[in-house]
Amino acid sequence: MPIKVLIVDDSGFFRRRIAEILDADPGIEVVGAAENGEQAIEKVRELDPDVVTMDIEMPVMDGITAVRRIMAESPRPVLMFSSLTTEGAQATLDALEAGAVDFLPKRFSDMANDEGSARLLLRRRVRSLSRSRARSASVLGGSAPAREARPSARREEADRQAAAETHRPATPVANARPPIALQQVRAVLIGTSTGGPVALQEVLKPLPKHFPQPILLVQHMPASFTPAFAERLNAMCNIEVRQAVDGDVLQPGVALLAPGGMQTTLERGSQPRLRVTESPLGTIYKPSVDAAFSSAVEALRGQVLAVVLTGMGSDGREGARALKASGARVWSQDAATSVVYGMPAAVAEAGLSDHVYPLPEIGPALLKGFC
Repeated sequence: MPIKVLIVDDSGFFRRRIAEILDADPGIEVVGAAENGEQAIEKVRELDPDVVTMDIEMPVMDGITAVRRIMAESPRPVLMFSSLTTEGAQATLDALEAGAVDFLPKRFSDMANDEGSARLLLRRRVRSLSRSRARSASVLGGSAPAREARPSARREEADRQAAAETHRPATPVANARPPIALQQVRAVLIGTSTGGPVALQEVLKPLPKHFPQPILLVQHMPASFTPAFAERLNAMCNIEVRQAVDGDVLQPGVALLAPGGMQTTLERGSQPRLRVTESPLGTIYKPSVDAAFSSAVEALRGQVLAVVLTGMGSDGREGARALKASGARVWSQDAATSVVYGMPAAVAEAGLSDHVYPLPEIGPALLKGFC
């Protein structure tokens, strides 16, 4: 059965454009369209789509309100289209807190270097989100109580397979050192992508102001979004959270967010520092979890706890492999609580995870391990 998609946008031109791109994939079927949030809610009830694409600014009812209502009534993956501006960043983060699971730039030129790549990216994103577990508004950060969506047989099978992978026995890393004790850890490194903004909130909020470890956060996110995201995390967490700048020194109780569009790595020294540099041409992930993790092998002699949260793709696996070989500890999020079980699955399937945790248990585990 094809993946059913509902397109929501007040621009008829944009609705037709997205429909043309998605319908070109035989595995995707655009089952309907809506021009405002109120119509979107009605169409979700009527058509039961697997994925909804949603604009933010619309008449009658805006996209954020519509997402909140959809997640309260019948949760399912919602992909937001956003402008890459400061205002667009704030609105997109609001939509993610309301329950949307991912976002893409509304201008195709911001998605990829050419239109063909942008079209392919959109189709792949819809396919990946269709396999994600539809989750309740309360889990995703919305305020309204909700019931779980009725998953399709396709989603149920994907969930069963993902859960099986979580419990796959670990394959030892060749020539790996014995894992260090948590008391030897000098920093916590967290990598994530799709679903990460809400997941990071849940992980960081339980930590006390004087948490004894420095934290580096690597979230796949555009350059215009990370300043607003850092400010938002700082406002809701006890620890200090801010966007990293070149030369920052790791400090206990401070979480530094890698800037979007750049690469953030660790540099060895008496006080390990961050290096924020331009991304080489052709780099897919900006920032890259692999780059940050790999740099910690030398900079911190592998004395780190690396945590891989929800996300599409496999960024973080090779960095985790290098860290694991140096004796580092590696945790990953489980399938059931991941919006997209890609990045953590890649780490778990490679036998690199010392522990696989449900998302609500990661913050308390950090608290127990270091406080």
